[in-house]
Amino acid sequence: MELQQVGSVRPAAGPEPDEDVITLREFTPSDADAEAFMSWASDPAVARFQRRDAYEHADQARRYIADHVLPHPWYRAICLGPHGDAAVVGSISVKPAAAEDGRLPFRASVGYRVARAHWGRGVATRAVRLAAEHVFAAWPWLLRLEAVADVENPASQRVLEKAGFVREGVLRKYIVLKGRIRDMVMFSLVDTDRRDQNKKPVRADGHGPS
Repeated sequence: MELQQVGSVRPAAGPEPDEDVITLREFTPSDADAEAFMSWASDPAVARFQRRDAYEHADQARRYIADHVLPHPWYRAICLGPHGDAAVVGSISVKPAAAEDGRLPFRASVGYRVARAHWGRGVATRAVRLAAEHVFAAWPWLLRLEAVADVENPASQRVLEKAGFVREGVLRKYIVLKGRIRDMVMFSLVDTDRRDQNKKPVRADGHGPS
């Protein structure tokens, strides 16, 4: 289960300025990536709905990248800006569920974090859409991509809804977060949802569903 905080994706309304282009890439063990990681990992407002507390030192980010991010099956940096000069402004990860009965898993969970300076710009929504496209294409066995958002985190809930996820309901007393038992809202995107979305009629101007 991944907890939420709040190629490239372009909005349907028309071409996007280069400075607003979102891309995803793998993290590296570089000082630059560790410093970028600290832009959200050190912020208590971002860490509020995460299991860990805000980091205090860049060495914590370096260790986390080395021990958790690099070995992770799918963990990407969210980059904002023109290709070749994009800034890392967040992270997004997708974790497959444990296999059952010796078979391949059929579901996975997504989690994301964005630096507070970039909240309210649609960065997380576009990153979630792009991550979903990537993993559904890369993992033929994937039928369901799910995410949970805290009941007190409406911004993250809006991210998932705008990214095309379906709100399924509230999971009461679902997790323990920083010593408190929390209610979480479950969202999902399944393979048939994506096929239905792709079949929606296009407006006369060619810019999306009518």
